Amino acid sequence: MNEFYLGCDISKGYGDFIIMDSKKNIVESAFQLDETFEGHNELINVLTNFFKSHPNSIIYAGVESTGGLENNWLNLFYKLGNILNIKAARINPVGPFELKKASLERNSTDSISAKYIAQYLMVYPENVRYNEDDPYASLRKQWNLIEMFTKQKTQLLNQLSITIYNAFPFLVQYCKYGVPNWLLQLLSKYPTASKLARAHAETIQKIPYISRTRAQKLINYAKVSIGSADDEVTARIILNLVEHIFNLKETITKLKKQLVKQCDLPEVKILTTFKGIGVHSAIGLVLNIISIERFPSAKHLASYFGIHPVFIESGDRAGGFHMSKRGRAVPRRILFMVTRYAISNNPLIKEVYLRQIKKGKSKMSAIGICMHKITRIIYGMLKNNTEFDPEIDKKNNYRSKQKRNKKIRENAKRRFQKEADDAPISRRKSKNRKKEKQPHPENIENSGVLTSPSSLLGLVGK
Repeated sequence: MNEFYLGCDISKGYGDFIIMDSKKNIVESAFQLDETFEGHNELINVLTNFFKSHPNSIIYAGVESTGGLENNWLNLFYKLGNILNIKAARINPVGPFELKKASLERNSTDSISAKYIAQYLMVYPENVRYNEDDPYASLRKQWNLIEMFTKQKTQLLNQLSITIYNAFPFLVQYCKYGVPNWLLQLLSKYPTASKLARAHAETIQKIPYISRTRAQKLINYAKVSIGSADDEVTARIILNLVEHIFNLKETITKLKKQLVKQCDLPEVKILTTFKGIGVHSAIGLVLNIISIERFPSAKHLASYFGIHPVFIESGDRAGGFHMSKRGRAVPRRILFMVTRYAISNNPLIKEVYLRQIKKGKSKMSAIGICMHKITRIIYGMLKNNTEFDPEIDKKNNYRSKQKRNKKIRENAKRRFQKEADDAPISRRKSKNRKKEKQPHPENIENSGVLTSPSSLLGLVGK
């Protein structure tokens, strides 16, 4: 069976297409079609005629991900796969872009991009998943909508905080940990200090969480307010901000309830058994992971989140370990918030965090190690379809420690020749070699066996 590759570079309103054979020869020159009914029909005609002239063939189509603009074209390829021998996949744009750079391509056009998408399908078939079903696509859109509304609410609250500072300086003391709900209700009734100064304590007291003492205190503050913004324009701005914040809060609450009902999944229930992962965070993680079967190991999941450790070594230059951050930002942000909560409320993660701080790690580095730890726990729970059990984690840690206590063989890179003292290396490299030969206290296990620096990459996040 002859194999052909269709590269699709999608732009807003149109797409560029090219068909190549397995030897990177162009079979169908680049062509452009609009994203209309006629454009889709024309693509169907082109592919139908292609199979007539190339019987006993298969086409692998790659559609570059462009933030959702590619969905209609990709859906068309999925439908065509029922009548034509076509397999389609969504491609991360980083792969074709790096392939183009490696090919020393000087120009950059949509048709050239389509060509390198097709070549990427040939060169890296192991990285491409064809006809991959995404059952959570619609739910992920709703989750992203909630996140967008949450960001908007935060922006409005920040703007309101600035306005409060100019109009009600004495109220800033109540906003150290965000603007409380009782304060929003107060501002909706008394948007300026002069109006609040004329209010009665009995009326203000009707607002939840405002006692008679606090009500009188607020009135007294308002009477001697030094706020510079006390006009009607400021009042309208505060009323509009408060109204929009209340509307967004109500909308977010409704959407979250709907999402929880629609995401009544066993994976969500399993994740929430880990103290630190709430229902909303569990839903966000599941919607981004899609299926744990996509990841052969916990390391692959960590790379997908972008929290895997990276070590750079080139010549006599060696950099320290740092978090990659080259994975998906959304689940990484969720995991960061989960970790912060778990450090305070989950004894297991708190122990890991304090142990890393005791070793001299910075707070952010310790949080990163905890994020890696929680990722491995998430992978284990989903992979084995079991709720969180701290005893299982203890057993896994014991097995891991036993492996680390085994003698590490010499560096495989130097198996043909040992490091020579008279080699013409740089002064920095010479220092690094001497340092590697010296025992480090943090690498000494209970058994007294030393761990080679090259093996530390596998230990980061343990």
